[in-house]
Amino acid sequence: MYLAVSVMSAALAAASAPIANLDREAAAPRSASDQAVQLSVLTYNVHGLPWPLASRRGAALRAIGRELAARRKAGQQPDVVLIQEGFRDEITDLVRLSGYRFWAQGPSRSDPAPARPPGGRRYAAVRYPLSGEGWGKLTGSGLHVLSDLPIVAVEGEAFRACAGLDCLANKGVMLARLALPDGAGEVDVVNTHMNAKRASRTPVARFQQAHNLQTEQLVAFIKREHPSDLPLLVGGDFNVKGTPARYDYEATTRPYTVVSEFCDAREAHCEGQAPAAAHQPWLDSQDLQAFRAGGPVNVRPVTVATVFDSALGRPALSDHVGYLVRYQLNWSPTDPARAPAPPAIQVRPTLGRWGVKVSWRR
Repeated sequence: MYLAVSVMSAALAAASAPIANLDREAAAPRSASDQAVQLSVLTYNVHGLPWPLASRRGAALRAIGRELAARRKAGQQPDVVLIQEGFRDEITDLVRLSGYRFWAQGPSRSDPAPARPPGGRRYAAVRYPLSGEGWGKLTGSGLHVLSDLPIVAVEGEAFRACAGLDCLANKGVMLARLALPDGAGEVDVVNTHMNAKRASRTPVARFQQAHNLQTEQLVAFIKREHPSDLPLLVGGDFNVKGTPARYDYEATTRPYTVVSEFCDAREAHCEGQAPAAAHQPWLDSQDLQAFRAGGPVNVRPVTVATVFDSALGRPALSDHVGYLVRYQLNWSPTDPARAPAPPAIQVRPTLGRWGVKVSWRR
């Protein structure tokens, strides 16, 4: 399998730097008693739709990049950013301005979906052509992962089922494997964007069935691509706001715990989210994050916050706010974490417009 990760030139001294990062030969694991890492993850639907679906979005994407750069200057940048709806070319400007060294992209416009949905259930690919079904994919998935930590592997998959206007984009899921600091091992980060509801311009039964099948495919993808001995972080636009039927579908099969549901427990003590007795906070937003421990690594969210929020006096840069979670990763002292040996890879750096693009094959 060929993988591709872009490394931004502003953070590199030479083309050989990302090769050393990928090899990770010099990093030795610390003792288990020392191992505790905090990792902040931002998920943000940046509304990067092409014209005529949206206007002036190029300027907004560059403004988001500058805001991330300002946070970086203040030492407050998220360690990882999960972007959805990054369809426009100006997403490159956002990445360049933000200062993140590592950038991976999800399924492209031409990446095929699996031949059949999970379980082999039939689903008519074209039922509402006037709403965009059957026109082909006009864009890729719009999924991007930006990281200050090295991205050492990438996997992605386009959704087989879609409804209405959502079928014009090759929506799906991607997994980026990151190398933790000081040789402390690796963590998998999953980014996804699932089918809209009425915005898809199809009846309820249609967009609900598509979302259910995407949920099944997302769960199957994670179970297949994510090894249980690594910690897991998940984020994205799940399109579940105010829709218990979507959120609850196949909930018992999820290989992760939703942050807002975990933090709703009084004993969780997540800074930024108080327990809510009167409602279900996981249904207050389209955007969710989730987590799972892996092997000797325990994971828990410690703080949650919204950013890029116009209610806080800033101009709205998207039709979503950013959802920021800081996680604590701790290693069991009785089972020291060991950084896995790097696989045998062939690395081929090439110069790109913004820096060095590194491709490798296992």
